[in-house]
Amino acid sequence: MSDKSIYHLPVMLSEVIEALQIKSDGVYVDATFGGGGHSAAILKRLGKEGRLVAFDQDKDARQNLPDDPRVIFVAANFRHLSRFLRLHKVDKVDGILADLGVSSFQLDTASRGFSTRFEGPLNMRMDHARQHTAADVLNNFSKDELQKLFQEYGEVTNARTLAGVIEEERRLKRFELISDLIAALRPIAKGNPQRYFAQVFQALRIQVNDELGALEELLKQSVDVLNVGGRVAILTFHSLEDRIVKNFFKYGNAEGERRTDDFGNVLEVKLSAVTRKPTLPSPGEIRKNPRARSAKLRVAEKI
Repeated sequence: MSDKSIYHLPVMLSEVIEALQIKSDGVYVDATFGGGGHSAAILKRLGKEGRLVAFDQDKDARQNLPDDPRVIFVAANFRHLSRFLRLHKVDKVDGILADLGVSSFQLDTASRGFSTRFEGPLNMRMDHARQHTAADVLNNFSKDELQKLFQEYGEVTNARTLAGVIEEERRLKRFELISDLIAALRPIAKGNPQRYFAQVFQALRIQVNDELGALEELLKQSVDVLNVGGRVAILTFHSLEDRIVKNFFKYGNAEGERRTDDFGNVLEVKLSAVTRKPTLPSPGEIRKNPRARSAKLRVAEKI
């Protein structure tokens, strides 16, 4: 087994475990297994009858699996939650956790292409089996598609200028490496260059992995698979994710709309937020793990 502390420090571990209100004989889902830190803490609270279903689309996460008969590992994206629970004959669960952050292992592995700190291919796939990489997006999206992507997913202020620069640069040379992209970004970076690079990389990563679509599907399915009184805890790391979770807990949809049926009756929302505001990491945790600084934890209960 790998060194899990190197793979990924679990964010807001005690807060997550407390929020899930784990029952010793319950069934729980860790939708983002990663280094297994959150899963290990859940397993400590479970008795012999308890079970944990761990999802991870990244095949490298499998190396962190504990030798524990209570664990079912699913090598798939959590957007397939319902299907794989049925496959493993799990009818209902008592809690679901999703830590939406990119793992430290992924960020620190140059070949994955997630970080500006290393040279490597413009990959950014969390699942190696996904067809399109960040390089494919940069080389094949139209100028208008790129502008929309950087505006919506990166909240980049000069997205139009950026899209134009990428269009010009790829006529001369295909984007293949992280250094190719950084070289194109540096002359037009607004404000803090590192923050600007991070926004662009975030936009590409979200697009490559359809992260927001997967999150919305997870939330919809969580309503169906949770027992009444069961909880879903979501750790987000940027405003786009947090907005979807907040809206879903309040309105039952990602758009934040109060919807009605054909007779004008307001549709029942089956999840109820446990707290009005998200839980934030403590200053002490941020000092120990700077990557936790942007984390927000929202928790809802099935009613």
